[in-house]
Amino acid sequence: MKSSSLVLVIGALAFGAPAFSAETTQNVSPAASDAAAGAGRAKSTSTSDAIAARPRARRDEFFWLGEINKASAVINTNEGLLDPKLAPGIANALQRVLTAGDQPGGQRPRTVITFEPLMIAAGGEDVTLLHAGRSSQDMHATYRSAILRDDLLRLATQLNTTSATLVELAGRYAGTIVPNYTNGVAAQPNSYGHYLLGFAAALDRDAQRLREAYARVDRCAMGTTVLNGSSWPLDRARMARYLGFSAVVDNAYDASQISSVDEPVEVAAVVTSVSLHTGSFVEDVMTQYAESRPWILLQEGGGNTYVSSAMPQKRNPGLLNDTRSEASTAIALANGVVLQAHNITPGMSDPKDVRANSAMVDSAVDALRRWDRVLKALVVHPQRALEELNSDWTASQEVADVLMRKYHLPFRVGHHFASNVVGYAKAHDIKPLDFPYAEAQRIYADTVRDTPYAGTLPMSESEWRATLDPAAIVAHRTTSGGPQPAEMNRMLAEARARIDAQSKWIATRRATIDGALASLDRDFDTLRGAR
Repeated sequence: MKSSSLVLVIGALAFGAPAFSAETTQNVSPAASDAAAGAGRAKSTSTSDAIAARPRARRDEFFWLGEINKASAVINTNEGLLDPKLAPGIANALQRVLTAGDQPGGQRPRTVITFEPLMIAAGGEDVTLLHAGRSSQDMHATYRSAILRDDLLRLATQLNTTSATLVELAGRYAGTIVPNYTNGVAAQPNSYGHYLLGFAAALDRDAQRLREAYARVDRCAMGTTVLNGSSWPLDRARMARYLGFSAVVDNAYDASQISSVDEPVEVAAVVTSVSLHTGSFVEDVMTQYAESRPWILLQEGGGNTYVSSAMPQKRNPGLLNDTRSEASTAIALANGVVLQAHNITPGMSDPKDVRANSAMVDSAVDALRRWDRVLKALVVHPQRALEELNSDWTASQEVADVLMRKYHLPFRVGHHFASNVVGYAKAHDIKPLDFPYAEAQRIYADTVRDTPYAGTLPMSESEWRATLDPAAIVAHRTTSGGPQPAEMNRMLAEARARIDAQSKWIATRRATIDGALASLDRDFDTLRGAR
């Protein structure tokens, strides 16, 4: 591992480490108590109004601890687990803490043991009646899942945006013929639109992985207490619904001891795949900057390129470098999560840190955002692409294919002939379109001499020339999934449909969460007498 990557991984492990474990306690400072008391004198406001004004980015640990406490207050009162005479006072004490935390510079503790003292300061010891059948273990596991769920939706949104740009450009460049490369060497002509659809297909698989990971993250641990539940008859399903989860984590031991480790590790796998695809595309464009006549570049200026400080002729592709670097950072952070989860007993908190895991997802989102900028800044030169194709023998496989398909010559024999043609051409600096037909006839006769296939080259001169035409090769493909127009139209339509479906999936998940929290706010406001 490069030293820079190692530093990034170490940074991921240390980033935002919580000051207190789930089992430690700490007293709240007098200043904190004063803040809570001051909040108690603040004018009462509707919870739903406060939520509406609160930006989505504020859905941090403090936010979710507040939502969990609100749901506990409503559910336990309805279920007879909390005295209805005490419930309004407890609910209003909680609201004062939340209102104070939403003020500029307000305290927003990240753990149960630092949140609860603020509630006690605002409403007395009775507020701890909310803590029936709860633990830092299930409460922290729940907010980790909720925050990771929001992170995944942000990643899904940018993934879909970048995918849509890929598909749009694929349609624009469906008829643009360019070289494609294998093992770093020009291999075959292809439609640039077909190439872009290949990357769109890769990102679609990433979207599938993301949706599958989301389904496993979108489960609520609340009510499992530490690891084997509680003697309190808690309504876990209702708690999950109030917090916008689609299900509960079924096994109480799994909930906070195993599943809460699996979740960031699985998300790390999605981040890794997205980032690998980002880096692969960027590097393929990057190689063109080493060519004297590249056929694809970034539009100059606008933050895409910058002039060398010493060499006036250089236009360095800064955006490509930044995109690759961000993708590498995301992979380093994802590896950090895996390393943290390695060789620990169940229940350890090493890989669970919210800020480190959010930073990992943020880095992938940023890499995708930069990739989107790269796509929109690309300048393709079709004539230069054809120059490269016509200066090399990327059509040579087609010669062997035509000889087998039309004249029944075994592929390996045709391959030997085409290889001999390429060898002669390179030795004599002859381009494909300039290769003498008579020389092709001679090489063919020499290749098949003393074989069962001895004879003359069966291809006419016009057929020989047409076989070496890159555009004709692409247009005449018949394989399903190829670059020919009919298949391109089909794949473009299906890719657009998948992007639309993904947009609806994202919108539905967000609406589910927002709707659930709005319902909780209404019921909580009713409980505390604000409605």
